[in-house]
Amino acid sequence: MSTVTFICTKAQIDTMYTQYATATKRKTPPYAHWQIALSDCVITAYQSGKVVLQGEGAQFHAEGIQGKVVTPKKQADKQSSPSIPIQYPQWGSDEVGTGDYFGPVCVCAAAIDEPSANWLKSLGIQDSKAMKDAYIMEIGAQLRDRLPHSLLILDNATYNRVHKSDHMVAIKCKLHNQAFVHLSRKCSESAKQIIVDQFVPEHSYYRYLKQEKQVIRGIHFETKAENKYLAVAAASVIARYAFLSAFDTMCKNYDFPFLKGAGAKVDTCIADFVAKHGTAPLYQVAKLHFANTQKAGITLDSESLASSTF
Repeated sequence: MSTVTFICTKAQIDTMYTQYATATKRKTPPYAHWQIALSDCVITAYQSGKVVLQGEGAQFHAEGIQGKVVTPKKQADKQSSPSIPIQYPQWGSDEVGTGDYFGPVCVCAAAIDEPSANWLKSLGIQDSKAMKDAYIMEIGAQLRDRLPHSLLILDNATYNRVHKSDHMVAIKCKLHNQAFVHLSRKCSESAKQIIVDQFVPEHSYYRYLKQEKQVIRGIHFETKAENKYLAVAAASVIARYAFLSAFDTMCKNYDFPFLKGAGAKVDTCIADFVAKHGTAPLYQVAKLHFANTQKAGITLDSESLASSTF
């Protein structure tokens, strides 16, 4: 039996729990936040911050978790500046919506040259999570119209279907790769550097792509890349702009005030939505594997699935 142990913050532990929302919940051991059982691994998160993975799949699941949820201390100490020299053309990618119960997953890959970089700096472009949504809605279309980019929007119905065979990390790897494939066809000049805001170790990223027809290689993987490389920051803003636009459209179509995120208030929001529209439309607006579905007391049956449109 393989065992992997690392330290997390409480926020990281909460994020991890959300990522494994469909896993079997086991009786919580003493001094632990929770314990879940996967088909090949048991994960226990302790109040001390220690997370222990045990089982044949321990190393496999640890790689996916550590890519985004956990930042090793040696890497965290290097977050203040890029770890490679800046070169142009620069391509970067980022995703938005993976932590939101409602709304799509949006992945964008963007290309910038030096004049574009100076323009982005003048706009104060940075990680979209550090920017106000109102400003993103104000400038998002400008970035979309000026910068070569590839934007992929995975709607909720498709996400729920795909998630039956691919977990979140695998889905993101395939979307990031496809975005770069599309971008390579749009750009006349090859990138001197390609950067991904790291959410999984490099070797695991390429392992998830082994069945893909075309794979973009030569990528530099770095955590917090959206704060260091303007191509990643621009991709982050375009993806956020697309997510917010889709979210607003969804609210209008259902005449319902959906909430972003996956906190406790979302549980109440889910119950209110089902009371108004029924269970079946959840397949069109939500990521059903999140723990929020169960917390809201919603039972998903085959009849509801059959009545939904994928």
